[in-house]
Amino acid sequence: MSKTAKPDAPEFRLYGRAQGKPLSARQQGLVDDLLPRIGLPESGPVDAAVLLPHCRRQVLEIGFGGGEHLAAQAARAPDTGFIGIEPFLNGVAKALTYIDEQGLDNVRLARADARELLPLFTDASLDRIFLLFPDPWHKKRHAKRRFVQQTTRDAFARLLKPGGQLRIATDVKSYADHCMSEFRQDDRFVWQASKADDWRIAPADHITTRYETKGLGDCAPVFMDFVRV
Repeated sequence: MSKTAKPDAPEFRLYGRAQGKPLSARQQGLVDDLLPRIGLPESGPVDAAVLLPHCRRQVLEIGFGGGEHLAAQAARAPDTGFIGIEPFLNGVAKALTYIDEQGLDNVRLARADARELLPLFTDASLDRIFLLFPDPWHKKRHAKRRFVQQTTRDAFARLLKPGGQLRIATDVKSYADHCMSEFRQDDRFVWQASKADDWRIAPADHITTRYETKGLGDCAPVFMDFVRV
């Protein structure tokens, strides 16, 4: 196992910070000792069912931030495997703290840009994908940096099993519009909303994160649930 997988995939530029304030001694210890034990393979295919053979379902969270949502979902569903990918070291360290404190054995982590790792995942291997409050990159000239693009739509379609679920949440109106434009034109995904409350009200299984409570966006959170056909 390794701290960060090194896939044979195109090299991407990571925008934004990779690390914030220095880690505490405990956090650094978890990064040095626990992360390699629950990391992803250094090379070759990533098969979630092989990584977490005791789990019935397999879930991926992209950009898990501080790990509150990831850890809480994993604690709630011990028979489900959770893989989290996050490039920000401090967020990874926080997630490791939750995993260690709660003794979660159904989580695997990678400190990486998810765009580099998605090509390594095996086809139709995931039951669910979370992409919660990704960086919206407000400026028009930065739109290409947004995580939701045709390439990631294709990756999600490849990785999700038929009937698999994708949840995207954002508190930025332009990003919500961007996501809907991308996915409503793709007949591999079916939007699950039938009325306004379906995207205005947090789903019953949603876990609110610290970032979400800050209300940094320009609109109330929008929750977009899609099903892979």
